[in-house]
Amino acid sequence: MQFEALAEDAWLLRFGNAIDVDVNARVQSAAAALQAQLAGVECVPAYASVLVRFDPMQWLEDGRFSGQRLRNAIDIVLQHASSSETMLREITIPVWYGGEDLHEVAAHAHLSPEEVIARHTRVTYRVAMLGFAPGFPYLLGLDPALAMPRRNNPRTCVPAGSVAIGGLQTGIYPQALPGGWQLIGRTPLRMFDPTAAAPSLLSPGDRVRFEAIDEREYRALDNATA
Repeated sequence: MQFEALAEDAWLLRFGNAIDVDVNARVQSAAAALQAQLAGVECVPAYASVLVRFDPMQWLEDGRFSGQRLRNAIDIVLQHASSSETMLREITIPVWYGGEDLHEVAAHAHLSPEEVIARHTRVTYRVAMLGFAPGFPYLLGLDPALAMPRRNNPRTCVPAGSVAIGGLQTGIYPQALPGGWQLIGRTPLRMFDPTAAAPSLLSPGDRVRFEAIDEREYRALDNATA
């Protein structure tokens, strides 16, 4: 692990340099442990790193901020951090498949649209991190057969709730946003609500499964969550 100073009250802890499920599991474990055990600390996990923001006044030595004291505390916490997954949430996301790019993804993968849907719904994904926009989850675990490059010409407006593929990942657009991922469906769930106690439906480390629904079910759920 490498420490990198970003500001007078922020460090970046690097656990690797690639998108990797095992590295991301270490990141999630470290972020949760540091957040829970260290005073005045806020952690934001990414693919292979954790942003650690801290209150310097909580880490004084002889009246001055002591970076060594904070680093020692971080090292102690991480030595005992557990990668146990017993407390992780698993959330099911209903999806009406039939997005604008579903047939293009199927053709790229040499599969039928029905097989694309079957492969997309049969695995469990991990929320590696939230980014790009509030509540946008980057999900690891996509069947490699469904991997597809982003569009050459991004759309200026992707509808909220769009389920999409970008490279080896799946994501869900929480609001109407510009974007270049391949659209394969849409969920009626509200992915981000700034008025809620927990604004984002998904959190880093969550497990996600997709469930195929038809248009009628989509409309009913969409009306119920409006």
